[in-house]
Amino acid sequence: MNYRVAVRSLCEFTAKTGDLDLRFTPAPSPEEGMHGHRVVQHRRPNYYEAEIDLKAHYPGLEVIGRADGYDPELNRLEEIKTHRSDIERIPDNHRALHRAQALIYGHMLCSQRGLKSLEVAVVYYHVITAEETTEPETFSAADLALFFNMHCERFLAWAEQETAHREARNQSLDVLEFPHATYRDGQRDLAKAVYRAVKHEHALLAQATTGIGKTLATIFPQLKAMPASNIDRLFFLTAKTPGRQLALGAFHTLREHHPLLRIRVLELVAREKACIYPDRACHGESCPLAEGFYDRLPDARAEAVKAAWLDQKRVSEIAQTHSICPYYLSQAIAPWADVCVGDYNYYFDMSAMLYALTVLNEWRITLLVDEAHNLIERGRGMYTVSLSQHALISAFDASPSALKRRLTDLNAVWHRRFRDFTNGYTALADVPDELIKALQVVVSHITDWLSDNRQMAPEILRFYFDALLFLRLAEQYGDHALCDVIIDDPKDPSTLSTVSIRNILPAHYLRPRFATAISSTLFSATLNPTDFYRDMLGMPDSTKAIDVDSPFSSAQLRVRIATNISTRYQNRAQSLPAVCELIAKQCAEQPGNYLAFFSSYDYLAAAEQHLAKCYPELCLRLQQRDMNEANRQAFVDSFGNDSEQLGLVVLGGAFGEGIDLPGKRLIGAFVTTLGMPSPTDINKIIETRMEAQFGSGFDYTYRFPGLQKVVQAAGRVIRDTSDTGVVYLLDDRYARPENLNLLPSWWQIEGV
Repeated sequence: MNYRVAVRSLCEFTAKTGDLDLRFTPAPSPEEGMHGHRVVQHRRPNYYEAEIDLKAHYPGLEVIGRADGYDPELNRLEEIKTHRSDIERIPDNHRALHRAQALIYGHMLCSQRGLKSLEVAVVYYHVITAEETTEPETFSAADLALFFNMHCERFLAWAEQETAHREARNQSLDVLEFPHATYRDGQRDLAKAVYRAVKHEHALLAQATTGIGKTLATIFPQLKAMPASNIDRLFFLTAKTPGRQLALGAFHTLREHHPLLRIRVLELVAREKACIYPDRACHGESCPLAEGFYDRLPDARAEAVKAAWLDQKRVSEIAQTHSICPYYLSQAIAPWADVCVGDYNYYFDMSAMLYALTVLNEWRITLLVDEAHNLIERGRGMYTVSLSQHALISAFDASPSALKRRLTDLNAVWHRRFRDFTNGYTALADVPDELIKALQVVVSHITDWLSDNRQMAPEILRFYFDALLFLRLAEQYGDHALCDVIIDDPKDPSTLSTVSIRNILPAHYLRPRFATAISSTLFSATLNPTDFYRDMLGMPDSTKAIDVDSPFSSAQLRVRIATNISTRYQNRAQSLPAVCELIAKQCAEQPGNYLAFFSSYDYLAAAEQHLAKCYPELCLRLQQRDMNEANRQAFVDSFGNDSEQLGLVVLGGAFGEGIDLPGKRLIGAFVTTLGMPSPTDINKIIETRMEAQFGSGFDYTYRFPGLQKVVQAAGRVIRDTSDTGVVYLLDDRYARPENLNLLPSWWQIEGV
């Protein structure tokens, strides 16, 4: 069986040497890169051939790729590379890699068309100046074949190893068994649905409550389906660290139960969590772990794939042994892992590594998306950016003299464009062209400066990266986005402002991600209604849905609606005494641990004052603004089996989901709001857009997101089939049919 490899992957494996050097990055955006390729190709004669699919074979290998262009009159193959700064600043090892790719494509073209010789050129296109720099060389077909064979020979031993690993992996998955004697209630139904989704190559939205073992019930069938469905990789994507740890725990359970299981599992963590020298720049002259990185990488990579279990701790140990950067070692291992476990952004954001690898290598991949209800807001956040004049001024103050003029020019354009705005908030019809042009100039000059300097003030870097993202989002601006301006003080002509591009419909960006996957399973305790999630996330039309029967019974949870209370904004002050009285009464009748969820910190503070004054016997614990991870954990840990306390928290915050307080650690919850977003200027625009797009503006903007938070919060109470508890929904609107329909079907609801 031939091992299939893309030209770029082959060359990155065989032709990369020297230091890790990111001074030349960020490179042009993908949009700028594609535009640059099109510009160069359109400059060529009509007979010029662009985007040529090529294949070539070496014993045991099939090499695939797409050449950028070929001029049959000149007999020239071109490999187009885009850049932002002076061409002399491109590191030598980058140039060597580009040349290697061009020569490999050259051989493939000669072989496919029977050419005796060929001119091969790397064409560098400057995305700002539109200048081309061409470096042509002429080779005989025989010389190109020798070059191709040399690189294939370097890769062949690795390819043979990977082929053997793939066969061993599939054989071990064929005999893989569920690691427990029996399935929990609902677990088998979920596992069957996930298996069918992979087998029939469709997406699945799976709603399943906590307690059935969702993580294992999704991972096991995905692994079982990999051999027969010829799946190359599985990506398990999470919103938060606890989800990543649960996934690793499930894989560890399978490995313990099946010691001969042959899968490589890689944990991907954020750069700031992996970096050993956070104060150093990522190049060999600054960081010792970047110096000679690619020279030491082969041995580290070989050790990693033998280790197979590659959580953060193990990757760090291997990196330390070979004196290379652990973060970029994990990036280099990713192409060879069977399973990658990491944050949503590794596949879904604009520069997602796993998505790029999938497209480049034409992998057949499957996705498992944990706590998928979070993906709407996370998706919006990935494709939203704000540029503040405050940040611009901070960047100016910290900038070297070489950059001050360009930042001054940008500030002048900014002030001129928005000085006459008389409202605090203004939605724009489009992204202002003059602002885009001024930002492009600033970005270009900062990039040039970064190429020659080891350090740059964090204020400049923050503005620089935000400006890069702003420009990339501006290139794709449309109905899925909103551009707006917020003025600090409309009455002051010298006031400062913030310009934002906000994503309001993540489907625009996420749709191609889902389309690339063979199958995607999104699972959560709250995915109702399914049409809402299909529409907002851009799920394929063939997406199926399953609502797994809950293992919990209505006898375990009393759900009570306070039909005589209104927590609408205009009624909150008036209803607060009744809310606090009901909370205090329940705590007195059944002492134990409770959480009370409020719509805002202001409402929470008002409740705390009233409860402390009127019911001093209550032991109150308060969620504070901007609690760090240690403080959040201390808050959770304070809820013990023998404690009796009332936690006052914000709905949709850190304690609304993702915390586990089983048994007597939490016996009840009070939800003093429907959780619906406030009708801000932005949300009113979103409502209008959602109405035009889906005919359900209010539901898509307010009701569905609000009730999802409520169900998640209430889900903190019952965590196991032995748990019992009570949930109070403190608002008369919960009794309306349109809201009742969004609550879990196993709840038996009564009025107060």
